[in-house]
Amino acid sequence: MSTFASLEDQLDLITKGAAEILPLEALKERITQSIASGKPMRIKAGFDPTAPDLHLGHTVLIRKLRHFQQLGHTVIFLIGDSTALIGDPTGRNVTRKPLTPEQIAANAETYKEQVFKILDPVKTEVRNNSEWLDKLSYYDMVKLMAQFTVSQMLEREDFHKRFQAEQPIALHELIYPIAQGYDSVALECDVELGGTDQKFNLMRGRDLQKHFGQPQQSILMVPILEGLDGVQKMSKSLNNAIGVHDAPSEMYGKLMSISDELMWRYWTLLTDLRQSEIVQMQAEVASGALHPMQAKKNLALAITRDFHSAEEAEAAAANWAKQFQQRGVVEDVPVVEISLASEGLIASDDQVVGHDIKIPKLLQLAGLAASTGEATRKLAENAVSIDGEKCNEKLLKGVKVGGSVSVRLGKKSVRVNWVS
Repeated sequence: MSTFASLEDQLDLITKGAAEILPLEALKERITQSIASGKPMRIKAGFDPTAPDLHLGHTVLIRKLRHFQQLGHTVIFLIGDSTALIGDPTGRNVTRKPLTPEQIAANAETYKEQVFKILDPVKTEVRNNSEWLDKLSYYDMVKLMAQFTVSQMLEREDFHKRFQAEQPIALHELIYPIAQGYDSVALECDVELGGTDQKFNLMRGRDLQKHFGQPQQSILMVPILEGLDGVQKMSKSLNNAIGVHDAPSEMYGKLMSISDELMWRYWTLLTDLRQSEIVQMQAEVASGALHPMQAKKNLALAITRDFHSAEEAEAAAANWAKQFQQRGVVEDVPVVEISLASEGLIASDDQVVGHDIKIPKLLQLAGLAASTGEATRKLAENAVSIDGEKCNEKLLKGVKVGGSVSVRLGKKSVRVNWVS
């Protein structure tokens, strides 16, 4: 009999980064039953091999599969070789161009190579949905399709928008959610994973399991990952993606280029660190015990190590550090805490959002200039940088109060942390 972690311990990892779990109480009940019986849950996520290469945005879902795997549950990596012939209409305003079976098979092989950089291949159940979908008779398909109405299909946002815009919707596209739903029946899934844009398809699995007398699966949805710009979703076409096959130095460098704010999103969605550990790390950064730059280095090293060897990741980190230092940027700098209240920078309602401070005053408070006059002169000499960007007297915009900011004057640098 397998020994599983407690319900609370499992949820700490399972719920990390999850956008929505439906129904959450049912998932808790399944986990409790699994612990009591020693029987692992069956967890699946489907991937249509419509393109040969994956980027880190795709791996958010695979990472969540890994979390279930680490907890001792049975993970099913489902290759949608039959559903790929239809093409998932999610997020599309036109019908997908069909792929040949040969293209699908070739893409599927590259998928396996890439996902096993995250999943344990020995513990992963790899299935193709052609195993059951290709065996359905005409009569079987009619019975499946009879469980749904056209109006139900048009409730799907993608179809609804296309219908309203009088854009074509091919009949075979309406079959896709039904085929995906039947996958859950064939595999007797306890939990199905998918992106937030997959909610309609995931719910059809629950519908069909109920029809076939099976316990209905819980569904766990993960968010869509933002790309390097921190705004738009990660996409190679938008040139903001980190590819799974990127060279170690390229991957590490791209990760070091993200903002401090986006860093925490990546820690949550692209690593195995538990949410409680990430919260602790954020507290250490806020207190000054951990430098934000070091937290980002740790992130870049951890992710690069996942897709390359430890030696390659370490070499990429060393190479980046060498280049970084050659640019003359000081990494390990003292931390200066500035009290918002004592400096009159905090409003009567204790809200600091929207408040800013002029750069000369900031330099004085940070101890880099004896007076605002001296600071203004240094600005005129182009000797001041804020978060790595040069400032001068023509650019006297305020710096937002709150959080943390890197300030440099000449060869002296400090990290300013605002405290209430």
